[in-house]
Amino acid sequence: MQDSDRVWRERGLRQAVLAGDENAWQTWYDQAFAGLYAYVCWRCAGMRDLADELVQETWLTAVRRVRTFDPDRASFATWLRGIASNVIRNHLRQRRRTPTVQTLNGQEVSANPAERAAAERIVLALATLSERHEAVLRAKYLEQQAVVAIATEWQETPKAIESLLTRAREAFRQAYLDLE
Repeated sequence: MQDSDRVWRERGLRQAVLAGDENAWQTWYDQAFAGLYAYVCWRCAGMRDLADELVQETWLTAVRRVRTFDPDRASFATWLRGIASNVIRNHLRQRRRTPTVQTLNGQEVSANPAERAAAERIVLALATLSERHEAVLRAKYLEQQAVVAIATEWQETPKAIESLLTRAREAFRQAYLDLE
C-alpha cells in the first residue's frame, strides 16, 4: 500500500473512531492486533502472560489517546508500537521499585524458574537499547527482513545496516551480561 493511500485510509478511520464508529475501531484492531502482539511478545522474550497484560494496557492507552494519533507522522501500527514500548518501560520501572513474585492461584507462572529468569533478562536488556538498535534488531529478527530490505526501507546502504546490526547485537549482549 502506498504511503499516501495509508495516510488517507488511516485519516478516515481516525475520524470514524472519533465520531464513535465501533466498526472503525474493530477494523483497526483486526488489522493491527497480530503485528502488535508479535512485537510485544518479542520484547517480552516470549513470556505470553506478560505480553497479554502489556498488549491489553497498550490498547487501553491507545483508546484514551487516539486523538493524538496523526497518520501524517506515522502509521497506526508504528504509533501502537511506540505506545507498547512505553508501556513495557513503565512496567519494568515499576517492577524494579516493587519486586514481586508473579503467581497464579498461588503457583509460580513458569514451570522452569531458570527459563523465566533468562526471559526477564532479555526483556530488561531490550528495554535498555536505543530506539535505533531495537528497531534494527526487530526488523531483522522479528520481522525477518533481509539486510538489503532494511537498507532499502531505511534509505541506507546494506553495509551501514550490517554495521548497525553488529553494534545493536553487541549492545544487547552487553546489556544482557550486565544484568547477571
